[in-house]
Amino acid sequence: MISASDFRNGVTFEMDGKVMQVVEFQHVKPGKGAAFVRTKMKNIITGGVTETSFNPTAKFEQAFVERKDMEYSYNDGDLYYFMDMETFDMLPISKDLLGDSFRFVMENTPCKVMSYKGSVFGVEPPNFVELVVTETDPGFKGDTATNVTKPATLETGAEIKVPLFINPGDKIKIDTRTGEYLERCKG
Repeated sequence: MISASDFRNGVTFEMDGKVMQVVEFQHVKPGKGAAFVRTKMKNIITGGVTETSFNPTAKFEQAFVERKDMEYSYNDGDLYYFMDMETFDMLPISKDLLGDSFRFVMENTPCKVMSYKGSVFGVEPPNFVELVVTETDPGFKGDTATNVTKPATLETGAEIKVPLFINPGDKIKIDTRTGEYLERCKG
């Protein structure tokens, strides 16, 4: 059990049958009345964020979310298969659990598969990936402005905005959390 007075950023707990994660918290001691804990929390299954105040003595069951390193192997229709790196077992995961950032993941990429009580609810790709640009308008000599962008298609099929000097065949680094171009890779 965990009490609301023990809340810290990242703590996961069960509330009303849902698994919640503390995003922000603040212990408040008003001049009049009892102290309370103002909490911003996220439902880790649905991603919904809510704000609630708790009595510091309120108790909750602590939730342990398992994050397992697995390698994305291949997809077959709407099922995406991940391989356990220790047992080599294959785990099929439905496409609707993957999220938008998965569009930057290539086969054989290590990811974190998140589960609660044996039930998979999400996949976390690496924060940064390096991908090759397969299609974009060619850059011209002198196009060095970094604040002007153009659309580009990557080897995974995802489309992002890149600076004018990026050409087809260039390898670039992308932040999978935001979908933004970071830099051109060497080599």
